[in-house]
Amino acid sequence: MHKIAQAPPQVQNLRLIIAKIVVVALYGVGVVGLSLPEYREYFLMLTPAQLLITLVLLLGFHRGWSEAFPIFAAAAFWLGFGAELIGIHTGYIFGDYVYGPTLGPMLWEVPIIIGVNWFILVYLTGAVFYKVTDNDLLAATLGATAMLVIDYIMEPVAVALDMWHWKFEVIPPENYLTWFAVAFLIHLIYRKGNFDKGNPIAAFVLVTMILFFTILNFTLEL
Repeated sequence: MHKIAQAPPQVQNLRLIIAKIVVVALYGVGVVGLSLPEYREYFLMLTPAQLLITLVLLLGFHRGWSEAFPIFAAAAFWLGFGAELIGIHTGYIFGDYVYGPTLGPMLWEVPIIIGVNWFILVYLTGAVFYKVTDNDLLAATLGATAMLVIDYIMEPVAVALDMWHWKFEVIPPENYLTWFAVAFLIHLIYRKGNFDKGNPIAAFVLVTMILFFTILNFTLEL
C-alpha cells in the first residue's frame, strides 16, 4: 500500500478550520431554515445534499485508504439500506413505517441516501470510540449505543419533517432494539477493517449533528 504524502501542518490546520466552518454553516443555517415555516419547504429539499456534503467532508479527512475501507463502506451502505428495505416491505425489523419525500430519490421505496446515512453514523461513532478500547465487542457496543441515542433524538424531528412516518404515529420499541442490532453488526465490520480509523473532523461533525437534531426538537412543532 502506497503512502499518501501529508500536507504541511499549517495547511492541514487551515483545511481543518475551513471544514469546521463549513460544517457549522451547513447545520446552523439548516436549523434556522427548518425552524422557520415559511422557508422550511426549500430547506427540506436540501436534506440529501446536506448529507452528501457531510460525506465529502469526512472522506476528505479520511486517512485509511486501504483495500479494506471500500469493503467496509459498501457493507455499511448495503446492510443499512437492506435492513430498511426489509423493514419497509415487511414491517418486521424496525416496525411499520413508510418514507416521505424529504430524503430524495428512492430505490424500492427506500431513499438511496439512507444507505449513506448509515455509513456516516457508523463512521462517525466508530471514529470517536476506536481509541477507547481494544475490545471489538465493547467498542461495537459503545458505537451502537451512541447511534441508539442519536436515533432517539432524531425520530421526532424526522417525523415532523416528513422523512418517514410510523403507523398509528407510534414508534414501536423494536425500532430501537433492531436499530441497535444493525448498528452493532456494522460496527463490528468497522472494527475488523484493516484501515486507519482516525479522522480529525469526525468528533466535531458528530457533535454538530447531535446539536442539530436536539435544537430542532425544541424549535419544531412536534
